[in-house]
Amino acid sequence: MANAPATLVYETDIPIPFTVADGASIEKGDFLQLSDPMTVSLISGNDQKVAGIAAEEKIASDGKTTIAVYRRGIFRVECADTCTVGYTLVCKAKNEVEDYDTLDSEVGKKCGQALETGADGEFILMELECN
Repeated sequence: MANAPATLVYETDIPIPFTVADGASIEKGDFLQLSDPMTVSLISGNDQKVAGIAAEEKIASDGKTTIAVYRRGIFRVECADTCTVGYTLVCKAKNEVEDYDTLDSEVGKKCGQALETGADGEFILMELECN
């Protein structure tokens, strides 16, 4: 399934609240991008600054302006391209990851480390590490 949300496998840290727009619609497990001040939204394109992974669903225009976000943990994620065990990963497009390379050198785009090797469309375990 293309762009499937990440699935929590091992909770290593508790989620923390971030600000979110009331009109946002976010699925549990979606990768979120970071903006100032401590605000999140859906990843809108390639190589966004990763805030973490949504720990809960956010329904559009439900009156809520905070959402719980995981910044650490072990998740099952979908590969957008090659993912190699031990390599640092970046989020590409919505809910997909791939190996970090020098083209992705801007700080904040890294989202974790591959705990397994996978190819495009495969699911692997990733240690989420938002720094």
